[in-house]
Amino acid sequence: MAIAAERKEPIPAPVVNEPAKGHSETAVFAGGCFWGVQSVFQRVKGVTATTAGYSGGTKATANYRDVSSEQTEHAESVKIVFDPSKVSYGTLLRIFFSVVHDPTQLNRQGPDVGTSYRSAIFYTTPEQQKVAAAYIAQLDAAHVFPKKIVTQLVPLQAFYDGEDYHQDYAEKNPDNPYIQVCDIPKIAGLKQQFPELFEEYTRK
Repeated sequence: MAIAAERKEPIPAPVVNEPAKGHSETAVFAGGCFWGVQSVFQRVKGVTATTAGYSGGTKATANYRDVSSEQTEHAESVKIVFDPSKVSYGTLLRIFFSVVHDPTQLNRQGPDVGTSYRSAIFYTTPEQQKVAAAYIAQLDAAHVFPKKIVTQLVPLQAFYDGEDYHQDYAEKNPDNPYIQVCDIPKIAGLKQQFPELFEEYTRK
């Protein structure tokens, strides 16, 4: 099966969405290696900040070495701060399911295998839970993917920032073979499927 980033057209937009708000909001998604997830969302208009890190486990084990052991219950995640008046939570979900990862792969994404690479939505509000649950049901009912979505939908308990060297990793290491194979196509997918939302990213 082709990776999600190779689609020519985006998946259907969510029928249920949050109303536009005047204040910033936070979303947390896990979709495989956080390098690629961050590299996509930091190029979405309306996203004001992204942080690679860990969710689902404890603070004591929120470090790359422990998380990589696959024994900590953490998932590599990305915290996304966004302006809902410019990009909705539902649109972020659409990008998450369209180009960021394959939501039908259980505890893996591409070459990365383990629960730390699982697909998960860590919702931060009841509204986010409602929108995400409705969207997963909508996509499954429409058989948008050849298999059922396995994305976990769970409340965010805590988000722990990843190590400095993981932040903007794809930007800092564009010639890394992993980035070339796994992440550059996702950025291209965003630009192709959501041209009105794509913007170049400049590291601060």
